[in-house]
Amino acid sequence: MGEIVRYKRDVWGEEVILGVSWDLLWVVAVAILVLLAAHAIVMAALAKKNLDRPTAEGRRVVRHEGIDRAFHWLMAASVLVLIFTGTAPILGLRIAWLNIHWISGLILTFLVVAHIVRSLFWQDFKSMLLTPKDFSEPFDSSRKPGKYYFEQKGMHWAVTVVVLAVIITGVLMFMQIDTPFWDRTNSMPEDQLGLVFLLHGLSTLALVALAATHIYFALRPEKIFYTRSMISGWMSEDELAANHDPAKWTPKEAD
Repeated sequence: MGEIVRYKRDVWGEEVILGVSWDLLWVVAVAILVLLAAHAIVMAALAKKNLDRPTAEGRRVVRHEGIDRAFHWLMAASVLVLIFTGTAPILGLRIAWLNIHWISGLILTFLVVAHIVRSLFWQDFKSMLLTPKDFSEPFDSSRKPGKYYFEQKGMHWAVTVVVLAVIITGVLMFMQIDTPFWDRTNSMPEDQLGLVFLLHGLSTLALVALAATHIYFALRPEKIFYTRSMISGWMSEDELAANHDPAKWTPKEAD
């Protein structure tokens, strides 16, 4: 545990948790780079040179509404700002990061809460649920998913758990500092605060890994049309037929 957790002595001379060891940031960065590079090499080796990809021409259907695209990009921006401001001191960058960090955290918290409410009452929440049948999808090329395929659902739930961990621990830490809303209280005992710092640090490292992985797959040539749909909102009927089962998902026609 000594390589993962940093400790310190409190005012009573007892050893308490200080937080995560930030040497892990470099371990995570190298591991992600190696894994993604290996995936790219394998995919390039397996790719068929004359692979016929579905065309973007013809009739278009709606994949993402405008409000959902706005949520996605605002959340993405706030996550990237949080990652940058949270790791800047570790990387030796001298910036006034703290205020930017907690403001971005509050924005992300609001967006996540709003997104959860919207997904429960205005969207098809069931389309994102992982079922036992979904786990066989990656091993059966004949099976086509509904709106979201297995990897997308898995990424969504992994990000959900990690972001909620970042938000909850971040809010607990936010309550301990000076802000325009209250003065610093120091109300949390050192051992509990250290545990919160540890969980926040671990969830931050997980968020770095997930963000890098998400960006990589969003830029993969065979999946780039999903990224386009998150910008423009639409995908072509040919892309729909090639990648989705119309019996499980029948989107409306785009304007």
